[in-house]
Amino acid sequence: MNELERGEQWPYKSKNEKLELSIIASYEKINIKPVISFSTRQGKSMWDTSSVLFYFYLGMAILAIWAVYQAWSSQSRTETIHPFKAFCHLLAFYLSYLLVPLVFFSIYAGWSGYYSLHEAVFVFLISAVLSYARFIEPHLIQVKTTQYQINADKRLKQPVRIALIADLHIGLFSGHERQLRQIVHKLNHVQPDLVVVAGDWTYEPENKLAQELAVLKEIHAPVYSVNGNHDEQYPGPPIQELLHYALQVNQVMDIEGQIVEFDEFRLLGVGDLWAGKADMRSLPDLPQDKPWVILSHNPDTVDMIPKLPTRPLMLAGHTHGGQVELPWLTDYVMKKVSILGHKKGMYRHEHADVFVTVGTGLVGVPFRFRVPPTIDIIELI
Repeated sequence: MNELERGEQWPYKSKNEKLELSIIASYEKINIKPVISFSTRQGKSMWDTSSVLFYFYLGMAILAIWAVYQAWSSQSRTETIHPFKAFCHLLAFYLSYLLVPLVFFSIYAGWSGYYSLHEAVFVFLISAVLSYARFIEPHLIQVKTTQYQINADKRLKQPVRIALIADLHIGLFSGHERQLRQIVHKLNHVQPDLVVVAGDWTYEPENKLAQELAVLKEIHAPVYSVNGNHDEQYPGPPIQELLHYALQVNQVMDIEGQIVEFDEFRLLGVGDLWAGKADMRSLPDLPQDKPWVILSHNPDTVDMIPKLPTRPLMLAGHTHGGQVELPWLTDYVMKKVSILGHKKGMYRHEHADVFVTVGTGLVGVPFRFRVPPTIDIIELI
């Protein structure tokens, strides 16, 4: 006669639960812990570390395959003279999406004991910092204002607000519609009198550049521009005609080698230094009844400005402010970017002052760290 026939209460909710408890008891007798424990309650199962690792690596592999596909398809649409180099840059860009799951896995690995505490903290910090530099800081566009007295003898009758942007680098990493709309929105919010773009519009862009720049028509101020080294094939593909057309149809005025007259100053556009287009020897022969604002991509061009009756102000970009600010390493790299030691902000030279903006885009690596993208407002007084 079994327990139920004797009228005794059955101690288990089901036969499966009795079987489970028996299996666990057997493991305990021989001092072996079950790798996976099963529970029939609500049909749920508890995953062990091996299962988590399997699905984590599977997800990482799928992301890696997706990254290769995206890099290859994007490279095929890119205006480039080095397809393999463009593919490698794009692959690094898309593989960086692996950083986010790595952040969460490092937390789990430390909690579960798969990593030691030191290993988990190290992996977490590296992946978290890189994730911030890749996905957060490049979109934290700042607006900074700097006042500058353009004429040492007297102030302007009416202050002039010049919005300076540079290094959008539309192409492999940055400068796509979302970021451009953010830039246009911030420009319209601060209401400058004019906008100047100090070159490097592109970074091996796709052939739909005119469409990508269409949002610039929404800027509520005149926009003036010069080219940078990446626009002039130093380095980069021969895209001058593509860029010229894209700027023209989107109401951006290319003022390289031209003078724009304003009531109390003149704006001069100067070509790129690396392209050999920064000759300013004829500047003293031009009218000197107003101070000069000179727009150029490379701040080292300031060394070519001759002595003038009124000290001019040059507006430039090119340096990205280092883009990734690390102790010692960034300063070492910057020596190759600017021979005269420019990085960001205002510098005083023998014949002129130069203001260097850190720009808004990315080049080389898809990261910004401690150098957020910036729109600089130069208020001439």
